[in-house]
Amino acid sequence: MSIKLFELLLQASIYTVTISVVSILIGFAIAIAISAMLLSRQRLFMLPAQIFISFFRGAPLLVQLLLIYNLLPVIGINVPSIVAAVIGLSLCTAAYQAENLRGGFASVPAGLVESAEMTGMTPIQIFRRIRAPIALRLTFPALVNEAILILKASSLVSVVGIVELTRMAQDLAGSTFLPLEIFASAGLIYLIINWIVALAGGLIERSLPGVPR
Repeated sequence: MSIKLFELLLQASIYTVTISVVSILIGFAIAIAISAMLLSRQRLFMLPAQIFISFFRGAPLLVQLLLIYNLLPVIGINVPSIVAAVIGLSLCTAAYQAENLRGGFASVPAGLVESAEMTGMTPIQIFRRIRAPIALRLTFPALVNEAILILKASSLVSVVGIVELTRMAQDLAGSTFLPLEIFASAGLIYLIINWIVALAGGLIERSLPGVPR
């Protein structure tokens, strides 16, 4: 396989990384709100959050992407394909991240919170200094794993017309009749990207307060 073909795969991988990173960040913001709704213990908030999580964890991502891509124009919202893809990935990863965060916040020792309340700390201070750091430390490995899963799942956005790494590999394999070399190269690029994410995640995890070095 020529260097030029490999360069085309690398260029397509930029779309893969960009879409994945944006989706993960947006999904994390949504997940914080969803996990807060789950922990509120008020049915008015818990029920919508549970329905959200059940749908986006239960329906295949491919179906979600196609549904969002076709639904938005119907309700009068015309956006580029890449925006529809980001919305689909963001909502999907938000459901998984919300469950991870809920578990992390639920695992915060009640004794620590009670002790903080006795010292006169406000709820915001308790959240910022106790709940959030502990929950993040407990859920960080799961969040990194979810990021890797989204990077791999981003290959599905080709169904809405995005030429990312997998779609580019398919196109090149069909035009060059070199499927083995093309897909092996694409797999290598995915492997390197995910290895970098895992390595960065491990370094960040070790830097978090309270994590043994």
